Amino acid sequence: MNSNYKSAILGIGMAVPSKVLTNFDLEKMVETSDKWITERTGIKERRILEDGENISKYAIKASIEALERANVSPKELNLIICATVTPDYLIPSLSILVQEGIEAVNAGAFDLFATCSGFIYGLAVADQFIRNNPDWKILVIGAEALSRKTNWKDRTICVLLGDGAGAVVVGKSPQSENRGILDFFLGADGSRWPLLTLKGGGSCYAPFDKRLPEEEYYIKMQGREVFKVATRMMEKIALELLKRNGLTNEDIKLLVPHQANLRIIEYLRERLNLPKNKVYVNIHKYGNTSAASIPLALYEAEKEGKLKEGDLVLLVAFGGGFTFGGALLRW
Repeated sequence: MNSNYKSAILGIGMAVPSKVLTNFDLEKMVETSDKWITERTGIKERRILEDGENISKYAIKASIEALERANVSPKELNLIICATVTPDYLIPSLSILVQEGIEAVNAGAFDLFATCSGFIYGLAVADQFIRNNPDWKILVIGAEALSRKTNWKDRTICVLLGDGAGAVVVGKSPQSENRGILDFFLGADGSRWPLLTLKGGGSCYAPFDKRLPEEEYYIKMQGREVFKVATRMMEKIALELLKRNGLTNEDIKLLVPHQANLRIIEYLRERLNLPKNKVYVNIHKYGNTSAASIPLALYEAEKEGKLKEGDLVLLVAFGGGFTFGGALLRW
């Protein structure tokens, strides 16, 4: 490993479907209301794939923008890591479709399955590769088509989920540039898996298996219990990363949490004693996009001028499994 370098985000891109599904649209589909959804989740609308569209289209678009902004050619890529639980197909992987779509002929490719924490897990994997191979360029993508795994009759879940993709190019950054990925925290709690599930379609229950009720082929969640686990996990991650790096909440320029529920984000903000302007929120526009959530938020935070070079940024996420993760970086 070359200690003169660390890994850093060199460029970022995003892409979301053009179709918008508002809370008022959902009022016509299930027994709910804009007021109820807004008060309990903070979501006003979400992006949804059109019939005939695939999430690979948006993963490719986000990747092309990230590469252009990083001034990196697809042929320079050594590896593509795609965090997703909703690939176009089980075989080939979504990362393979991206590799073909952007003509990254020299890159290896694999999908990473860590639910809503997937993008942070992907960053951690990329960081380890680059610390040992400083000249590598790695594309890390978070892309989800959750609308395709949503039961539109289940009002507890259909109000939450959306589709989209975000991508970053990760490469070496000299220590002198004062930017890069500083630290990670990854974890899991398998004892909680029954709280958030998608049982149908795996090797236990193949498609059309009559032993399994139809609703098990869609995402199911025990919301109140998930809320308790999520708040505890995200607080633990944030405090641990600050503690072991000798930092306080005042050192953080921006907290970018997984956009699952505004109440969860607000709870975390209050526990960390952060002002609202130090916590980035865009859940009102996109809902919960799982592994795409954090790259979408990072992209828009930078676009809005809330992320500048040298800023200390804290990422935190939790997801089904349960998985959880955090990352500390200088932008």
